[in-house]
Amino acid sequence: MNRRFVNLYKGIGAGIFLSLLMVTAAADWPQMGGPDRNNISRETVPLARKWPADGPEMLWSVPLGGGFASPSVSQGLVYLLDRIEDKQDNLRCFDLETGEEKWNYAYDAPGSVSYDGSRTAPTIEGNRLYCVGLLGDFHCIDLDTHQPLWRKNICKDFGQKVPDWGVAQAPSLYKDLVIVAPQAPDAFVAAYRKEDGELVWQTKMQGQVGYSTPVIVNLCGVDQAVMICETPPKDSGIGSVNGISLEDGRILWTYHNWECMIPIPFATALPDDRLFITGGYKAGSSMIQIHKEGNRFQVRELFKTDACGSQIQQPLFYKEHLYVNSNSNEREDGLMCLTLDGTVLWQTRDKKKSHFSTTFERGSLILADDLLIELDGKRGDLYLIEPSPEGYKELTNAHVLDGKQLWSPMVLSKGRLLVRSSDLLKCFDISARP
Repeated sequence: MNRRFVNLYKGIGAGIFLSLLMVTAAADWPQMGGPDRNNISRETVPLARKWPADGPEMLWSVPLGGGFASPSVSQGLVYLLDRIEDKQDNLRCFDLETGEEKWNYAYDAPGSVSYDGSRTAPTIEGNRLYCVGLLGDFHCIDLDTHQPLWRKNICKDFGQKVPDWGVAQAPSLYKDLVIVAPQAPDAFVAAYRKEDGELVWQTKMQGQVGYSTPVIVNLCGVDQAVMICETPPKDSGIGSVNGISLEDGRILWTYHNWECMIPIPFATALPDDRLFITGGYKAGSSMIQIHKEGNRFQVRELFKTDACGSQIQQPLFYKEHLYVNSNSNEREDGLMCLTLDGTVLWQTRDKKKSHFSTTFERGSLILADDLLIELDGKRGDLYLIEPSPEGYKELTNAHVLDGKQLWSPMVLSKGRLLVRSSDLLKCFDISARP
């Protein structure tokens, strides 16, 4: 056989093998926060460590209605809950590779809130999609027929008014249940049966409506939902972090010593039954550890600090350190690295100098292939960062978005990074493809 042909054949075979390997190594992003709801990608598709001068390749861009909702990705399809003016919610489905819109399902949802528009990502399992709209409309959609199997409204059903900034939470799944947080006095958290939408249990607890999401965590060997309750302005002692039984909705434990006027990030689970809690509005951050003695849970506060506070974005846990976008209305610390005892090792804003590197404002951050990917929420610049307790190590950056309040969480699947502004969804190839 001709040597040139053999070499060509080997090259093609290697390319096919690598392509197949990258496909099998890719992971879906089926809910807000990714597969494990911790903003960490499971896929092992290698990412490029350096981008061209004009940035990573943009594969496609599609126009959106206003809002902040991030997409979810399952089996090569992108799902996003959009908004049609102040009249309808609109679930849209796009092809991940081309951006082609495959189908949509719109339903009437008249009304508006402050900072109007869609809010959070759908949650996908198999051929079913669960989503909560801006005004509390809660749907289970069949992805084969593109029609609802059942629907509820988590505000109207429990006599709760729509929050000032709309309903901003994503459903969590557990066994045969889908968990949401109406945050009504007789239904702080509620569990519905996935199959038919029947209400299984509800948690009775007095509190104010916030903007966090119930997250499923295993603490002391017990699966439970952890949900944060808002502290009303000028009040104290009402705000709380709560562990809730997934069997019957009863409260297992409560922590009162950290309070936030408008909680948005959910609790970050850490090894040894620890939770890191952070927020804006001068709430700061706290670390707690849960213990179980017999049938009783107890909460121990490990530290509480005013040195760090993220108003919107989730912290990342990587190799025994926390990486936090410590920005809010009251502070601009930038990206920050903390030890698990609350010590700040570094932050990107140098308060001792008249100039400083980017604060990233309130932009999104995710972890993939041992890299931090962070978006500046004000300027629309995308950064690739090597996470290290030794200091801030920027590898490359590029301008990718225009607009204001670029706070929507990013999504990564198959080496494709999805970012959005208020009116555009863009897809970039950030993989290290040959």
